[in-house]
Amino acid sequence: MADQALTFLFGSGTRKDRFFNLVPAAMIAAVLLFWSHGPAALLNSPWTLPLVSPLIMVTVLCLELVHERHEGWRINRQEFLTDAFYVILSATVISWLVTRLADDPLGAVKASLGLSTTWIARLPWLVQVVAAFAIYEFGQYWMHRLMHNVTPFWLTHAPHHHITQFNAAKGAVGNPIELFLVSISVLALFDFDKTALFAAANLGNVVTTFNHSNVKANPPIWYGYFLTTVRHHSLHHSTDYESTRCNYGNALILLDRIFGTYREGEGVLVGQGDRTRLTIREQMLFPFVPLIDAFKSRQAKPGTESAAA
Repeated sequence: MADQALTFLFGSGTRKDRFFNLVPAAMIAAVLLFWSHGPAALLNSPWTLPLVSPLIMVTVLCLELVHERHEGWRINRQEFLTDAFYVILSATVISWLVTRLADDPLGAVKASLGLSTTWIARLPWLVQVVAAFAIYEFGQYWMHRLMHNVTPFWLTHAPHHHITQFNAAKGAVGNPIELFLVSISVLALFDFDKTALFAAANLGNVVTTFNHSNVKANPPIWYGYFLTTVRHHSLHHSTDYESTRCNYGNALILLDRIFGTYREGEGVLVGQGDRTRLTIREQMLFPFVPLIDAFKSRQAKPGTESAAA
């Protein structure tokens, strides 16, 4: 009975394992404490959120060196540089596009219709964080599920499934169209407290960074019932396509439990097809390959006919 209680609270494994099992939850607590009780000068600075997010990623990358999950996922120079490219792309170009093409237009619609949700800002701060997190993740779940079930959307998402190892920054790797689509939300329609929105964003950062990482951390049952872990997400990145059609929750695995797409298990070998690693150029062009091939085929036909004559 005592062993079961320890497993529920701390997960299984050695003392070191149990310590690392609690690190994701501890980082979530640290993020919430910072945004709820941090110095006003920091909380109001426009630079704070752009700095906290990469700090989370760097911290988890360092943890990979201390308590590695799989030797085959060990980061190398090539992987690091590719990940860094996508992290910068997401934080700059993709972020700008989402603001200009999604958030600003939604805000304009909200203003033109006279919509007001000021009552949300009067809710307890932690309730606002959970609500903002849940709203964002609900959209993520259905967009992610759409990408696995509708071919044009799958072509944008497939490059993310061609990664052949997990590291802390791998959540940012993918075709830019997909990165844009999965970043869209309806949060601009709601009047959440700014710090609650930032806390919800960093809460998602912590969870998704760990569930793409090479840290040997198996959060306990109470954590994994609600939030996505690397066990859930590595199974979603399995080598055959059918095995990927589960565990769509980016950070909130509870949605998979609710909508019947949850599956227990873990993947060690990750990557689609023959596990060929795509270059950045190949990832960029991937959604357009069928069109490029069709165009080349049409261009080749006249030449083929002439040669035959």
